[in-house]
Amino acid sequence: MLTLKDKSVLITGGAGFIGSHLVDRLIKEKTRRIVVADNFFLGNTDNLKFAKSNFNSLIIKEQDVTDYRKMREIITKNNIDIIFNLAIIPLPTSLKKPIWSFQHNVEMTTVICRLAREDLFKTLVHFSSSEAYGTALTDKIDETHPLLPHTPYAASKAAADHLVYSFYKTFGIDMLIIRPFNNYGPRQNDKSYAGIIPITIKRILNNQTPIIHGDGNQTRDFIFVKDTANATIDAYGSKNTRGKVINIGSGKETSINTVVKIIAEELSWDKPIKYDKPRPGDVRKHIADINLAKKLINFKSATNFKEGMKITVGWYKNKYH
Repeated sequence: MLTLKDKSVLITGGAGFIGSHLVDRLIKEKTRRIVVADNFFLGNTDNLKFAKSNFNSLIIKEQDVTDYRKMREIITKNNIDIIFNLAIIPLPTSLKKPIWSFQHNVEMTTVICRLAREDLFKTLVHFSSSEAYGTALTDKIDETHPLLPHTPYAASKAAADHLVYSFYKTFGIDMLIIRPFNNYGPRQNDKSYAGIIPITIKRILNNQTPIIHGDGNQTRDFIFVKDTANATIDAYGSKNTRGKVINIGSGKETSINTVVKIIAEELSWDKPIKYDKPRPGDVRKHIADINLAKKLINFKSATNFKEGMKITVGWYKNKYH
């Protein structure tokens, strides 16, 4: 079992939703140094409040990861051992700025791969997305499922994954790919380009009608963000994960109708829900096959969806009231 103790770690996108929870989780590992590189497109320094108060060796760099020279400088100056690559332009942005989103996402990973090939750090833990699969062709999606992206965002994630894997096969970089399904929890972006859960909570708290795009029967596999952070640490720690793509999800299917209904119940909303036209590129069905994660790292989603939603809704209520 590999340890993160006394290691110098860089997290790209570390001020974002999943990234900041991973930062918090890394503190428990007694890492020597944590460096966050984030351009704050979606990231927020408020997400790092806990880390700033509880970890003296936290370094925050406002930095776009596409800048090879600056990223090289950050890595060498801080003697980085491991990079967790989470920097991303999100899906909704790619519906408005498709080419820019695709190119930016691929370029960020390209820079990290170049630096890995130069042996400037030891291990790359790259974050993919279940969106790379597109709509499920099988009951559950395992890691051998074809990559059939529906959106420019999803295409950029698939391309970046292929790039990382190619550097593993061609140049022997030490890497693994985490492919998380739909994360939710405290700190998820609730402003521009937000997802269904924070948007719905915010609308109801503002006494606005919640909106479902399409018929609401489209399904997702929701995983609580802290469970993803824990799985990421475990995946790094196991040598058996190297060179592999690993799904991280709950292994359960939840419809968008159910999600909105749970939020409405938590916030005592008893008025009608509005149905609008489907969102472009929206996948129809998503459930993770997590057998590989179970086998490699004994993974299990620890947080029940209703329990996780109660925590999530409570966090947003506290934020706005």
